[in-house]
Amino acid sequence: MGMTAHNALNGYERKVVRHAMNTDLLTKERELDLATRWHDYGDPQALKDLTEAYLRLSISIARKFRHYGLPQADLIQEGTVGLLEAARRFDPARDVRFSTYATWWVRASIQDYVLRNWSIVRTGTTAAHKALFFNLRRLKTKLGLHKDAPMSLEDRQKVASEIGVRVLDVEMMDGRLSGVDSSLNTMIAGERTQEWQDLLVSDAPRPDEIIEKSMDASKVKQMLEKAMSSLNERESYIIENRRLCDETQTLSALGERLGVSKERVRQLENQALRKLKDALLNVNVPSY
Repeated sequence: MGMTAHNALNGYERKVVRHAMNTDLLTKERELDLATRWHDYGDPQALKDLTEAYLRLSISIARKFRHYGLPQADLIQEGTVGLLEAARRFDPARDVRFSTYATWWVRASIQDYVLRNWSIVRTGTTAAHKALFFNLRRLKTKLGLHKDAPMSLEDRQKVASEIGVRVLDVEMMDGRLSGVDSSLNTMIAGERTQEWQDLLVSDAPRPDEIIEKSMDASKVKQMLEKAMSSLNERESYIIENRRLCDETQTLSALGERLGVSKERVRQLENQALRKLKDALLNVNVPSY
C-alpha cells in the first residue's frame, strides 16, 4: 500500500481492508433495493450491506490523503463516517448511483478530519482556505516548484488568482505547509539547559507591578475609610448597602428598614455621595 510506519495498519485493520476490497460491487438494481429498504423502512441490514459494499470507496479516497502524515486507519474511519452520512441523506428516487453521491461526503469527511488534526495550529476553515490547503502543493508542482520551495510574489499571485483567494492567504498557507509543529520543550540549538518556552514573554504582571498595585489598593482603602468617617450613621448605612456590598439593597427595602420613604432614601444617598466626593478631594494619605 506504500504507507509509512506512521500510517501502517495493524493486522485486524488489514483484514478489514482486504475484506472490503474483495466485496463484490452492487448492481444498479441491488443498490436501489438496499437504498430503498433503508430510506423507506430503516432496515439496518440494508444499511450494513450498502455501506460494506462501498467501504472500498472510503479506503480509496483515504489513500489519497496519506501524505499528510495522519494514521491511515483514522482516515478510513472518517471516510466511513462520510459514507454513513451519505446513506442517511441519499434519496433512491433520484436517478443517481449511490457511489457517485457518496464520493463527495466521504471526501468532505476526510478533509475535515485532516484540517482538524494535521496541525495543532488552525489552518483556516473557510471554503477558500480549505481549497488552498488541499490544492497548494499541486499548484506549486504545476508551477515547477518543489513543495517546500519558497514562492515568489508572481507565483503567489498566480495561485491566488486560480483559487480565488488573497495573496496574503497564499503566503500564510505556504508558510504553514512548509513548517512543522515543534514542542516548546525542545532545547534551543547550541543550548543544554534552555528550552524554547523559556523565551516566551509572560502575560503575568511583573513583581514591581504587583507591589505597585497592592500599594495603590491600600491607598484607596485608606482614602475611602477616611471619607466614610465624614458620614453620619444613617448615611453610612445607606452607602454600604447601596454601593459597597455584593448584594445591593433597593431604595424601597432600605426605606422600610429606616422607617422613611423611598424618595427620602434617595435624597440621603445623594447627600452622602456629595459628602464622600468632597472628603475624597480633600483627604491626605501618606505616600510610600
